[in-house]
Amino acid sequence: MSEKTKENAPMTHKQILTVMFGLMTGLLLAALDQSIVSTALKTITVDLGGLNHYTWVVTAYLLTSTASTPLYGKISDLYGRRQVFQFAIVTFLIGSFAAGAAHNMTQLIAFRALQGLGAGGLMSLTFVIIGDVVSPRERGRYQGYFGAVWGLSTVAGPLLGGFFSDHSKVLGITGWRWIFYINLPLGIMALIITSAVLHIPKTRRDHKIDYFGAFLLVVAVSALLLGISVYAPESGWLTAKTLLWIGAGIVIFGLFIFNQAKAAEPILPLRLFKNHTFNITSLLGFLVGAAMFGAIVMLPLYFQLVKHNSATLSGLKLLPLMFGIISTSITSGKWISKHGKYKIFPVIGMVFMTIALLGLVTLSETMAFWKISIFEILLGAGLGLSMQNVVIALQNSLDVRDMGVGTSLNTFWRSIGGTLGVAIFGSIYASKLTGFMSSGIKALGAKNPGALVGATPQALAQLRNNPGVMAKFTPQLQSTVLHSYVQAFHIVFISAAPVTMVGFLVALFLKATPLKSGAEHAKAMQEAAGEALG
Repeated sequence: MSEKTKENAPMTHKQILTVMFGLMTGLLLAALDQSIVSTALKTITVDLGGLNHYTWVVTAYLLTSTASTPLYGKISDLYGRRQVFQFAIVTFLIGSFAAGAAHNMTQLIAFRALQGLGAGGLMSLTFVIIGDVVSPRERGRYQGYFGAVWGLSTVAGPLLGGFFSDHSKVLGITGWRWIFYINLPLGIMALIITSAVLHIPKTRRDHKIDYFGAFLLVVAVSALLLGISVYAPESGWLTAKTLLWIGAGIVIFGLFIFNQAKAAEPILPLRLFKNHTFNITSLLGFLVGAAMFGAIVMLPLYFQLVKHNSATLSGLKLLPLMFGIISTSITSGKWISKHGKYKIFPVIGMVFMTIALLGLVTLSETMAFWKISIFEILLGAGLGLSMQNVVIALQNSLDVRDMGVGTSLNTFWRSIGGTLGVAIFGSIYASKLTGFMSSGIKALGAKNPGALVGATPQALAQLRNNPGVMAKFTPQLQSTVLHSYVQAFHIVFISAAPVTMVGFLVALFLKATPLKSGAEHAKAMQEAAGEALG
């Protein structure tokens, strides 16, 4: 069979499942690396030195993966999905191998940036490709499993990071290096599967890449992320440095939009903003990202600081969250495929997330884990009902020519929302913890001065993220500090709940458009591939 014939032949259910496995493997790689490295950062910096640059190990990955996401979508619309997806896999694998072999922090940061460049394609093109091979009506039964991948990565990332960083040697190699080397067999497997099975019709048409627009987009996103995720937590949101970077990002993004209006082949076709569903799902993606990443970061921190659990045990205690995501992703997806209706799920999902966040406001120093698990399940259920089904609604509304860029932009907005959520909620936590701890210790000192033994300025300064310094505190002082932690977490979850409340209101405006059937989808794909067949 010729290559052209293979590309235009419809896939069987068995082939779709095989492609799904390859895509899910690629997505798992990218999703894992968002959390697996954070757990091992302390060990890595001790081994390589450069403690003052440790945040850049995470930031470099975040910058390149986020900035490249919309570019991958557009390029895949022009050149085809398989080639671009495989380029992303190879780039990710090269970055992973090089990061595992790094000898100093400078090398590690550079290779993490390369790894992130590949991850941007893995995270965005996974959903684009499944949108190509399966009709919107049938997509739910398959796409629900991708929610399961996100749920798995939520728990597996901290667990694997903690395991490898806790072992000085694994099979004769420094433990933390396996955080990167473990990607190699999985990535190679995804590469082999997609090479053998992934044959998608593609449109060949004259085009001109908007290189200047791509440059403006990357610079704008990088400036915004640097301001939000690096300088705001370090210096404060209202400092000149933070405002300068965020302001520069906004201005450059404005120039990018102006450029797109004139570009012959825009990276971001402005016609997408005339699509009601695109606008609603973009906003929903942003809000879900902010609530999801903000909550997922805070829960392990609560277990470690208040419950004194290890990083590994804290990861295990996220299993109820994973169960909520997986169960609702799969069941709602199958229901959508059977009945063809999707709007109700993002609406219910936002309600569940709001209830969960408000429930987490009742956290205490002594709350039983089974009670926390109920809120975790609700939060996971909300994410499972919202995240993947929003993508189904979006893809159902897009023309085939915009499938790549439209879908990848949803991933982009979710990443931006997640970055902003982590930064804002982290800043709220830090500022409120300082205030509660200061007032609590002052009140304790006025009541019982002898209880403040060990409360040196140096020890108090380390308390935000290191509860181990409390070992030399008096029981009364330990109780005051723990209560301050809990109070700070309460404010974080109270602040997060309005985000999902707004999400609920936005979801109500989602149009309940009938999902395209297999025949309609196949016809649209054939029409889009007309030039290739001609």
